[in-house]
Amino acid sequence: MPNKKNEIDIGYTPRPLQREVHKLLDANRFCVLVMHRRFGKTVCAINHLLKRAIEEKKPNPRLAYVAPTYRQAKNVAWDYLKQFSERIPGTKYHETELRCDLANGARISLLGSENPSSLRGIYLDMAVIDETADCPESLFPEILRPAMAERKGSCAFLGTPHGHNYFHDLWETAASTKGWARKMYKASETHLLDEEELAAAKATMTDDQYNQEFECSWVANVPGAIFGKELQDADDKGRITSVPHQPQIKVDTWWDIGMHDYTSIWMTQNIGRGQIHVIDYYENRGEGLPHYISELNSKGYTYGNHYGPHDLEVKELGTGKSRREAAYSLGLNFRVVPRLPVEDGIHAARMTIPRCWFDRDNTRKGLEALRHYHRAYNERTRKFRDQPVHDWASHAADSFRYLSVGMERMTTFDGKPPQRVAEMNYNPFEHQGAV
Repeated sequence: MPNKKNEIDIGYTPRPLQREVHKLLDANRFCVLVMHRRFGKTVCAINHLLKRAIEEKKPNPRLAYVAPTYRQAKNVAWDYLKQFSERIPGTKYHETELRCDLANGARISLLGSENPSSLRGIYLDMAVIDETADCPESLFPEILRPAMAERKGSCAFLGTPHGHNYFHDLWETAASTKGWARKMYKASETHLLDEEELAAAKATMTDDQYNQEFECSWVANVPGAIFGKELQDADDKGRITSVPHQPQIKVDTWWDIGMHDYTSIWMTQNIGRGQIHVIDYYENRGEGLPHYISELNSKGYTYGNHYGPHDLEVKELGTGKSRREAAYSLGLNFRVVPRLPVEDGIHAARMTIPRCWFDRDNTRKGLEALRHYHRAYNERTRKFRDQPVHDWASHAADSFRYLSVGMERMTTFDGKPPQRVAEMNYNPFEHQGAV
């Protein structure tokens, strides 16, 4: 019941977590909110739009709720908008336009994103994008963001994860951009759904489906993901963040070298106390070693050791030199990581990831590859194959396996160059700078 003059009871009493959402939206211009199913996000969003419409000081406020399709906007939100606004005096509805007009000149519209260009020309004080992962990537940067510029409007991005698409990019942006905030609400943490209901859902869903819809997992839609749980835990615990380079500590590099395929390089700093700072990542294909040496030198790091796979010692038929010798002649003195079965390397990586802090921006490509490194599903046996799939994600995963094995089981190294190069009396640092 209203207890103040001019206060209207619209029939909405936010739950504690919904109240938290309202505070986040009030305090930040842009919010990325990842919510499990049945959180009550649509009710929360509609009521926040009403609140903002009434409180907005600019003349003729314009606000929008945007769903993936116009039909979805109507089915999901139109009844809620009428329900919670009907007690506000002077409210008018336009059924054919899914529009609610308030007496102060404010207008709340329900929109679909299936034809983003049709939304051009409007201005907005606030927008809520629901099920952001299912909306076109161009919706916000090309349509809604310009519509907010003149009046410095705000936007809330809501939804559950559908893998690493634009919604995930926004989630990453919100972690390090001024004026942005983010929050994730998992069913196991909110306790909005009782254990009996969650158990019933698990009984009829695969683990990946359940983790995506109720535990807000970004990697659940990659069946057979090998490092999915470890990377999700790293993200949850804030270990995928800004990790500044510390100039007083040397940078080690970890390579997977491809002759006609991708070469991938992780760059780390061993901070001590078991912590590994993964500060950078680089990959390319179709380039020779001089290219990669130039890239490393351009970063301005002081390097410690460079580590590569066991096949660096294999001699090329055409030259009679090993790749390690060829690298040394260019100023790059590799240490060789022990050869282990792939599964042992994967185990080492799973043990290493919890020790790592990843720089979100500089290692983005490498992390994306680690998340997608997976085993194929065998329809006949209804099991995942033992051997990981060899695709674009394999190279970053291989070099990270070498990193993990090398951290624990480095071969002895006497500091001397390969014999063939030693006989040349070549100074590897004479022309190559920092590397």
